[in-house]
Amino acid sequence: MPLAAARAGPAGAAATAGVVVALDQATKQLAVSRIDRGDQVSVLPGLDLTNARNTGVAFGALEGGGLVVAILIGVSLALLVGYFVVHRDMPWLWLPVGLLLGGALGNLADRARQGAVIDFIDPVAWPAFNLADACIVIGVLALLYVVEVRERLARGETR
Repeated sequence: MPLAAARAGPAGAAATAGVVVALDQATKQLAVSRIDRGDQVSVLPGLDLTNARNTGVAFGALEGGGLVVAILIGVSLALLVGYFVVHRDMPWLWLPVGLLLGGALGNLADRARQGAVIDFIDPVAWPAFNLADACIVIGVLALLYVVEVRERLARGETR
């Protein structure tokens, strides 16, 4: 990728978040329109699609937490945005920030509209999740990578 892509900044983060929210909401509505609530459709061995609701965070943790969940999400997003504002020139930081914001906003839209998050990807031996959840996990891993690379470069390490 060109150097300009590495430094896309706030516009790149906003565009990424917008794409994540749009894809997340579209896939959730597709699942809801095709699968009755509580039903499962086998896609591959070990992978089902379902129509489930989650009032907690992170695969059902703090289920029914309401206010606690809202406060945790708000504080997390404020810290993320604050970090991004301070380090907005860090190469590639916009990408994990966009993934994290888009994932959080996609799930917040569900909470605002239905009081719970729509989950539809249901692998064996793992709780059901959605595209926003996947983007949040990928965003956290990417954030750790981007920050670690920055730290190594600051220390003069090339490997």
